[in-house]
Amino acid sequence: MSFSLVTKGELARVVDPKRCCRLAELAALMKTNGVLKISENRRVTLKIVTENAAVARKIFLLGKDLFQVAADVVTRRKVRLKKNNIYAISIFGPTLDILRETGLLNQEGELLAGINKKLVRRDCCRRAYLRGTFLGSGSLTDPGNGYHLEMILETRQYARDVSHLLKVMSFAPGLTVRKKGYALYLKDAEQIANCLSMMGAHTAVLNLENVRIYKEMRNQVNRLVNCETANLGKIINTSLEQQETIHFLASALGLEKLPLPLKQVAQARLAHPEASLQELGEMLEPKISKSGVRHRFRRLAEMAQDCRANQRKRMESP
Repeated sequence: MSFSLVTKGELARVVDPKRCCRLAELAALMKTNGVLKISENRRVTLKIVTENAAVARKIFLLGKDLFQVAADVVTRRKVRLKKNNIYAISIFGPTLDILRETGLLNQEGELLAGINKKLVRRDCCRRAYLRGTFLGSGSLTDPGNGYHLEMILETRQYARDVSHLLKVMSFAPGLTVRKKGYALYLKDAEQIANCLSMMGAHTAVLNLENVRIYKEMRNQVNRLVNCETANLGKIINTSLEQQETIHFLASALGLEKLPLPLKQVAQARLAHPEASLQELGEMLEPKISKSGVRHRFRRLAEMAQDCRANQRKRMESP
């Protein structure tokens, strides 16, 4: 199963002890997935549709627990694309009263575009409402492929209200327009982990953190390997240049004619072409620092440059 599906399964098993929190969560599920049906005899039925069996079970239990109403669950299978099951929970009874209590209708019987503020006055109710919103409209990218949590909401007003709830809970969501509505999203790994923890998905947080730590360690190892590879490449290139300089001076002047300090470092380089400057300095008697070795090679390079210049002048002279 996908990381998103497993996380929703965990959240669907969270049961708030307070009625106000259960009411807020059901209100969010109804807001994101609910459809009103009016029959020929003017009977109003609330239908909530989801593709997640755990979410469907939670909607059924919340409706029964909060309002003691009859509900009917119908399962059908998609015929296009992914052939998942679709669960439709129809709630019968005093539907209009349920809609008013869950904040979807105002006292005048009009549907609210946003969130009824009475439902989310407390932090516990805000957490429950955000959990219901994620269960109804959210998705989560597998942390192995990246960090992305989003919720697709139908109207701009509702998206702004949910965004405000997230900001009140110390999150910084982004908002963008999609074909199916408005997408609220979090892309920071720490914010996603905190959001999942806030909603009650503690096992999902542990799994996300495990993947996050593994990825950080892998990236650190890659950086170290790349750094070591780059350093090794620099050492090899520098060594080749120094050997070329030494071979030129040996053929043009002879190493015996070099000053003793330069002769020592030249012989050490020819004997140990793979050594770093610091390693060469430790081989000499007496030992010298890395900067001292670099200075001697600089003097050798200057001598080779002068020698080449003198050779060109002799060749150019009549």
